[in-house]
Amino acid sequence: MKPTLLILAAGIGSRYGGIKQLDQFGPNGETIIDYSLYDAIRSGFGKVVFIVREEIKESAEALFAPKLKGKIEYDFAIQGVQSYVPEDLGTVERVKPWGTGHATLCAWEQTDTPFAVINADDFYGRDAFATMAEFLTTDTNDNQHAMIGYELKRTLSENGTVSRGVCIERPDHNLESVIERTKIFEDDGVIYFEENDVRTALAPETPVSMNFWGFKPSMFPITKNLFDAYARENINTPKAEFYIPTVMTHIIKSGLGDCRVFRSSSDWFGVTYPEDKPTVQASLSALHEKNEYPDKLW
Repeated sequence: MKPTLLILAAGIGSRYGGIKQLDQFGPNGETIIDYSLYDAIRSGFGKVVFIVREEIKESAEALFAPKLKGKIEYDFAIQGVQSYVPEDLGTVERVKPWGTGHATLCAWEQTDTPFAVINADDFYGRDAFATMAEFLTTDTNDNQHAMIGYELKRTLSENGTVSRGVCIERPDHNLESVIERTKIFEDDGVIYFEENDVRTALAPETPVSMNFWGFKPSMFPITKNLFDAYARENINTPKAEFYIPTVMTHIIKSGLGDCRVFRSSSDWFGVTYPEDKPTVQASLSALHEKNEYPDKLW
């Protein structure tokens, strides 16, 4: 079966100041998601699932359904604060979604093939989709997962700090560990992450996760068990987030599977801050001018 693409599009975009998942960046008003969809279809994905908040589902469906009809199967999954929370915990008092690991869990019912997970507001490039589609189509080990790793220096923003999954890779090209660093920035030519007011330097070529993961369906029950425990521990912590790297680290450390690292030397770009938008628009226009994408995607 052809693999499925899950698009994480339920974020609130507090730093961006709007619904960046639906904002227009391409020369003909394309969203960043449009480019991911285009690359996924031509790379051999057979289905796409948009993971959204209930309040933007109607807008997302109106925008993307006409483009995808007849080209690829599509569906929507809702990430709500109550989704997949153990029933005995009662009503959850929080506004912000539970994070990327929880978002992936919310698409369990819509996903029955090997699948990739991406952010809605990141541009990954055609090669990343082709690499991941081939892996998900040909690798038959239910416990072998994968990720696309980008060089840290190619993933920074000039307009503020960024969050990245900092990776350590084993000699066999499988992931040893990934740690979510939520405050990475460059200062005077040196890249740092900051935690508890302490700066630690990072090598520019350090591989980082930009949330382009490839999973086999075996990860869903593992994720559910982890999230149950996480929700119980953090039910009264409204800003706590359950990340995909937390799931992957558990899989690796517990001997439940491995994660192959496919390195990409491409320039990643995306939007975290409003000031990032002109840079993304210029980058996309340049790709059209190089004929890497047609004048109109749809």
